[in-house]
Amino acid sequence: MDLSKIYPLRPDWVHKGNYGSVMVIAGSKLYTGSATLAAVSALRAGADLVTVAAPIRASDVAAHTLCDLMTFPLRGDYLQMKHVADILDTAHVRKVNSVVLGCGLGRHQSTLNAIYKLITKLTALMVLDADALFAIAQRPEVCFGKQVILTPHAGELAILLGSPFAKASEGQAGAILENFEARLVAAKQAADKYHCLVLVKGHVDIVTDGVSTMTNNSGSVYMTKGGFGDTLAGVLGALLARGVGIFEAACAAAYINGKAGEMAAQANGEGIVASDIFEYIPRVIQQV
Repeated sequence: MDLSKIYPLRPDWVHKGNYGSVMVIAGSKLYTGSATLAAVSALRAGADLVTVAAPIRASDVAAHTLCDLMTFPLRGDYLQMKHVADILDTAHVRKVNSVVLGCGLGRHQSTLNAIYKLITKLTALMVLDADALFAIAQRPEVCFGKQVILTPHAGELAILLGSPFAKASEGQAGAILENFEARLVAAKQAADKYHCLVLVKGHVDIVTDGVSTMTNNSGSVYMTKGGFGDTLAGVLGALLARGVGIFEAACAAAYINGKAGEMAAQANGEGIVASDIFEYIPRVIQQV
């Protein structure tokens, strides 16, 4: 994939913020690494500024992992409605261009309510993943009129469509959607239902707005470890923040994340973990 238009040579007179400010709203006491995986990936994909808004434990993990991240700790073990006003204020102060929302947030009712409120109030481009997908499956209308990209895997795609198998295990849902043509049809249905762009993760990634469709073949069978969806969301957030169109950004993010995963898998095989690709994301970009 040609990334030269997305990553052209930078002019001399640029300054901090010219290439995007990303906010990552993710993580919980249980899923402590999700925010870090998304946020570091956003920085490695070229974002100038990344702010992590996360429950204290997840925020501390992010701050400890990479001091370049700005962190806004949320009191408590999970995202709650009481946090929404502070998050919106921080997004305004940080002049956020894109938001990554949902990774590892959990499914407490207060968390789901906070997700609805944030989607409604935020004006920046949004990447909705993981628990944010579970939330909007119950209220698709919150996406209408918003510029959002959904990044489901097969199980989450089934949930988004209200499949009779949505309550089944992710393994079952994955088996149902293993057929590429069926997955393609489902992806287009989700795009129509939520009035937005959909990036379905898998052996072959599918990017569709319901009319136009592209696929991506980069990646590795070793990328089944938890966290590679978080890194994809972070890369996508970085591309959106620097002004790349949402369709092009989704295609490029799928390629970059997959290619970085290929490189990490060549080095680590079965021992690969999602954080391994932090060092390979810049290498993929440098190939331009």
